[in-house]
Amino acid sequence: MEHPYLILTSVFGMFGMEEWAAANPHVTYMWLAMAILIFFGWLGGKGIKMVPKPAQNVFEVLISGLEEFMVTITGDEGRKSYPLVLTIFLFVLLGNLMGMIPGFYPPTASINTTLACALIAVSWSHVIGIQQHGVKYIKHFLGPVPAMIPLFLPIELIGHTARVLSLTFRLFGNMMGHELVVGILLTLGGMFLAPLPIMALGTFVALVQAFVFFLLSTMYIAGAIEEAH
Repeated sequence: MEHPYLILTSVFGMFGMEEWAAANPHVTYMWLAMAILIFFGWLGGKGIKMVPKPAQNVFEVLISGLEEFMVTITGDEGRKSYPLVLTIFLFVLLGNLMGMIPGFYPPTASINTTLACALIAVSWSHVIGIQQHGVKYIKHFLGPVPAMIPLFLPIELIGHTARVLSLTFRLFGNMMGHELVVGILLTLGGMFLAPLPIMALGTFVALVQAFVFFLLSTMYIAGAIEEAH
């Protein structure tokens, strides 16, 4: 999708990289999202106090609440996966919300970004499974009895591949769809007020899609942790 104006494209143009930035807006805005998360992570870690201020209280409630939610699904064994899953959640949420700002491009509206996030989440679930069960983790793919291995193994491999595709296309489709609708309304309406209802709905969708990505990643990790039957 072509955008009439992107802020970072103009910034990169000062260094003779305007064409590259215009062709890869998802990369430049992904870098911006990463820089914002790193900065606020550093700022938040630096500003932690024994007697928390209201802002620290809010973030502690949100972060601890998401952690407890994840632990109720995965058990205590899934707690060590929380930093990675939370980071993906924050990146996806911030990437989604960038589409609400004029002159910004949501990196999650590119299938390259959503595929990368999906591969990380699903691959990590297998890493956790191997750490938890060792070689016995292969039992998750073989079915209940040896005689059914030829049937269950292909089905399980297809199913785990479908997890990557599901995470990828669900997030990409919702965010790209929002971008297209806003772009069409701007073109037809000829004013900035026309897409406001869609943008308001897009804010809600951005939060929901980030949480769905978080929830599905948590469920995949929980499935890898549990014993195969």
